[in-house]
Amino acid sequence: MTLYQTTFDIFNRNYMGSAAMAVIGQSCLGGAAAMYVLANGTSIPQMIQLGIIVLACVFANTSILAQMKHKVVFNLIMLSASLSLFFILLNSFIL
Repeated sequence: MTLYQTTFDIFNRNYMGSAAMAVIGQSCLGGAAAMYVLANGTSIPQMIQLGIIVLACVFANTSILAQMKHKVVFNLIMLSASLSLFFILLNSFIL
């Protein structure tokens, strides 16, 4: 099994707990990413980055609240966490 499939199986088996922890985790990670983006100023590129982070977190949280399919929820959580980590790294080391 791949890492993705193994992680999804664990998420799917414990969906209620995993979804609750995911809301907390990815929201905190998104908040940290927003902090790193805004630490570099408030110009148009930073606002675009901030908008991407906010939308990714909102889509992930909305998918959980809307009770979408577990695979869709899992993919949106992974996307949100990946984008948040990317923007944290981008604004910490590159910009």
